[in-house]
Amino acid sequence: MNQWTTWMEDLMSQGTIKGGQPLDRYEGKVVSWKNGEIIVDGPFAESKEAIGGYFLLEVDGQNEAVEIAKQCPALEYGLDVEVRRIVEPMSTLERLERRFLNQTS
Repeated sequence: MNQWTTWMEDLMSQGTIKGGQPLDRYEGKVVSWKNGEIIVDGPFAESKEAIGGYFLLEVDGQNEAVEIAKQCPALEYGLDVEVRRIVEPMSTLERLERRFLNQTS
């Protein structure tokens, strides 16, 4: 925990972390595609993969985010860190226009 706290404090002091929260391990729902039915009603121990929380980083690109993720102390204990970018919000019309432009290029 000390390593985790130090890592987080370093990222915060650099202004890299813009937000983040742990996710509740025991409450929540998993909804299946089948009729919108709830198929798992927490806790989620039977899950092979679980998301424990998230961090919102402000970085210059994915490579920088990966380098930060490589420093996560939880990796030593077998946990994984997934790096994804946030998709810019856009309307359905904008999505269709982009898809059409990509197909005609």
